[in-house]
Amino acid sequence: MKEINMDIVCKSCDGTGLYVGMAEHDGAAVVCSTCKGTGCQKFTFQYEDFVSRRFKVGVKRVFQANPGISIGESPPHQIRLEDFGGMPISDWLNDKVFEPGMENRKYTCPAWWYQSADYKNKPDWEECSSALGVSFSRCKHFPNKNRCWQRWDKEFIEF
Repeated sequence: MKEINMDIVCKSCDGTGLYVGMAEHDGAAVVCSTCKGTGCQKFTFQYEDFVSRRFKVGVKRVFQANPGISIGESPPHQIRLEDFGGMPISDWLNDKVFEPGMENRKYTCPAWWYQSADYKNKPDWEECSSALGVSFSRCKHFPNKNRCWQRWDKEFIEF
């Protein structure tokens, strides 16, 4: 383990040595507890030199993102990891890139998925704007999200 030590401007008091919080007002201040009034904060950063990507034990499948859905299998495998999209860990370790079709298409729509995964690919469709302030799963089009995915494939995938 390597370590870098440095003196930095105290983040709590902005180098003044005095702290003004919610309880201090009308010109009151207290001695900063982080730097003890010096304005100087001791900062230590510990690190290891990067050599290569490490292996994560137990991982079978890798997903580009998680839009807030619990991902896992349910016994007796009524729900499989593949149901959530993604790719096998072996593909990811071999630097395969995520491609259309690897999204979580079974449980999300394109707007929901790409809000987390890659915002530039999030569709800006009028139908989606009618769901503002409503969770994606409550959108009136969500039960037919396969149609939204078909439209996304036509509009976003470069052939």
